[in-house]
Amino acid sequence: MRTRTLALTAGTSALCGAALLGPSALPATADVPGWDAPPQTRVGLVPDARSGSWVGPVPDARSGSWVGPVPDARSGSWVGPVPDARPGTRVTPGPVTAPGTREAPVPGAAADAPVTAEELLAEVRSCQQVSRGRYRTDANRSKATVPVCATADAVFWKADMDIDCDGRRTKACNTRTDPHFQPQTAFPTSRGKPLNSAALPFVVVPAPGRLWDYRKSGLTGGSVVAVVHRDRVRYAVIGDTGPAGIIGEGSYALAKELSIDPHPTTGGAASGVTYIAFKDSRVSPIESRAKAGRRGEALARAFVGRE
Repeated sequence: MRTRTLALTAGTSALCGAALLGPSALPATADVPGWDAPPQTRVGLVPDARSGSWVGPVPDARSGSWVGPVPDARSGSWVGPVPDARPGTRVTPGPVTAPGTREAPVPGAAADAPVTAEELLAEVRSCQQVSRGRYRTDANRSKATVPVCATADAVFWKADMDIDCDGRRTKACNTRTDPHFQPQTAFPTSRGKPLNSAALPFVVVPAPGRLWDYRKSGLTGGSVVAVVHRDRVRYAVIGDTGPAGIIGEGSYALAKELSIDPHPTTGGAASGVTYIAFKDSRVSPIESRAKAGRRGEALARAFVGRE
């Protein structure tokens, strides 16, 4: 399909003004003066290959100046100016004042969008190790490869995800579906009952041992954890403990939310899961998914510098 660029001339200033105000119905190409202008002088609206709609303004090739804003397809807000608004180019959230530079998102635009996997992963690229050694990801693997790392506000580790189906007996989690099923969890509900791993997203941390004691890192049952897998971010709580030398486990419900096969014996993810546990972040009651989600998003926003 041929992509054509619309021209914005002095006679179409009203059109530009309308584009600057925000998303709205845009004109057909036949209604735009200057459609047949030479490519090097065309300025204004361009087609968005993702949506088929018209977006813009775009950089002015004649003056070398930057004009905007343009719409962010992810949030529906207007952002900009941006250094490149060619058809099909993704728009970076937040205002960009010059080519290659980015400022903090502004209220009412992409600043209100949920924290992304990309933003969180950018904060955990380097490791300041707090564990005294490394963890294995499975009992049958002898090589320990996973350190527990720390920042001022969180501890994190990058591992696999085995499926924890322990706790309350359900159709998904029981001795028939999971031969290793245990009818309790390390941390109970507010009523003293085992957690429901089929309904509550929670993370399993290693029991305190010589490698690391999660309690000394400001964590406990109910602490909020941001879990990242591919482009998905989900918020969970610490709900159970596992073997002292093994790391990388989440509940049936957490795996399902991350689009990981949640089956307790055949499911899980072999790698590529990042766990970011926020210090001193316990929510109560521990079984409240809504509270964990709200607190998790607020903590994540502060963690990536949105606040």
